[in-house]
Amino acid sequence: MHSSSIFDYFQLIAENIWLYGGTFLLVLGILVFVHEWGHYIVARLCGVKIDSFSIGFGKELFGVTDKHGTRWKFSLVPLGGYVKMFGDVDPASAAHSDKVVDEAGAPSRSLTHEERKGAFFAKPLWQRAAIVFAGPGINYLFAIFLLAGLYMFYGQPVTPPVAAAVVDGSAAAESGFQPHDEIIAIDGKTVRRFEDIRREVTVALDTPLEFTVLRNGQEVVFSATPHKQEEEYLGFKQTRGVLGIIGPANALSLSAIQAVDGQPTPDEGAVRDALLPRLGAIVSVQMGPDPAKDVLIVRADPDLNAALSDPDSPDGKVLNIANFDEDYVIRHNVTGALGAAATESWDVQVSTLDALGQMFTGTRSPTELGGIIRIGAIAGDMAQAGLIALITFIAFFSINLGLINLFPVPMLDGGHLLFYAIEGIKGSPISEPVQEYAFRLGLVFLVGLMLFTNLNDIVQLVM
Repeated sequence: MHSSSIFDYFQLIAENIWLYGGTFLLVLGILVFVHEWGHYIVARLCGVKIDSFSIGFGKELFGVTDKHGTRWKFSLVPLGGYVKMFGDVDPASAAHSDKVVDEAGAPSRSLTHEERKGAFFAKPLWQRAAIVFAGPGINYLFAIFLLAGLYMFYGQPVTPPVAAAVVDGSAAAESGFQPHDEIIAIDGKTVRRFEDIRREVTVALDTPLEFTVLRNGQEVVFSATPHKQEEEYLGFKQTRGVLGIIGPANALSLSAIQAVDGQPTPDEGAVRDALLPRLGAIVSVQMGPDPAKDVLIVRADPDLNAALSDPDSPDGKVLNIANFDEDYVIRHNVTGALGAAATESWDVQVSTLDALGQMFTGTRSPTELGGIIRIGAIAGDMAQAGLIALITFIAFFSINLGLINLFPVPMLDGGHLLFYAIEGIKGSPISEPVQEYAFRLGLVFLVGLMLFTNLNDIVQLVM
C-alpha cells in the first residue's frame, strides 16, 4: 500500500471512528454478554452463586449489585468479559478456595456446608462441564436464532447454483464448464445455492474438486482446480480459490461491452447488431480493455432479451445472461428457517476449520488471521452496507466466537472441558499446581496470538 493510500485509509477511519469503533464495540459487547450469560444462567440453574458479571476487564467503571449478591458491571478494557463464580480465586476458574475472604481480601474462615453448596468447584463434574460449555453453546444458538429471524421476516437470499457465464481462461473454462450448467454437487456434497459453490471453492484454494452438473437434463461429472488468488479487502490480504463462473443474479450493461466474439463494438448500437443474431448461441463478450482477462462466455436467452432490439427501452440496455428469471429471496416458516439457519451455521464453522487447517499445513498464510483492527474494519463496513448485512455479520462472528472458545487451550472454555474430560477418565481432578501452570501457558499463548494478529493487521495496512 502506497503512502498516499495509507493516509487515505487512516483518514477514512478517523472520519468514521464512531462508525468503525462504535460498531465493533457494540457487536463485541453483545456477543460477550450473550456468551457470559450462557455461563451465568446455567450456573444459576445448577445452584452456583455468582460473585460478578463483567463486560470488560480491569477496573470497574460502573455497576449495580442485584438481590442475589451478583455485581453486574462494566469494566475499563471492553475487549471481553467474565463471570466470576463463588469459590473461585479468579474469573478464569484456574483455582478455588474453601475460605471466605474479608473486605481486605484475606481468608477469614472456612466455608460452611451451606456456602459450599453454592460454590462452583464443589459441583458435580457434569454440572461444571455444562456451565463451561453453555458459553460457546449459546453463541451457536444465538447465531441460529438471528439467522432464522432473518430468514422468516426478511427472507434467505438464494441464488440458484447455475453458471450464467464462464470467465474465459478461468479454471471453469479450462475444465469444460459451459453457460447454464447447473452445479448439483461438489465432491459428493449436495449444492443447493450459488453461495454453496462460492464457499466450497473459496476455501479449497487450488485443490482439485469434483463437480456434478446438469447440462441439458443430463448429469456430467468432471474435475476442476480453482485458481489460487490473493485479494485485498479493506486493505487486508486474503487468499481464495476462484473458479470463474458468474451467478445468474447478474446482467451485463451494453455500454460496458467492448467486443463480441472478438469483433470490436464501439457503441451500444454495434453491440446490439452483434448480439441480436447470436441470442441463444454461445458467444464471447469482452467487458474490459484486456482481451486476455476480461472476456465472458455467455449464452443469452432470447425470451429474456426480447427488449434488446429496442434502444429506447431501459430493459434494452442490458444483456440478461441467465436462462431464467426468478425471485432470489425465500421466506421460510419457523421450522424451515431454523433448519436453514442451522445448516448455514454448520457450513460457516466447517469453512473456518478448513481455513485454519490450511494455515497449519502451510497451504494458507497465517497472516490472514485478523485481530481487533481487521474485525473493527469489517464490522464498520457491514454497518455501512445496512442492517441485514450487520445482523448476518453478528451471527457469523458469534459462530466463530463459540468455535474459538471450544479450542482445547487453557484459559478458554475448551481448555476447561479438556481438564474435565481428563478428570472424568482418571476419577479425580488435575492438581491445582498443574492447572495453574497450564493456564499461565495458555495466557502466554493467547496474548502472543493477539499481538501477532494485531501487528499483522498494522503491517498489512502500512506495507
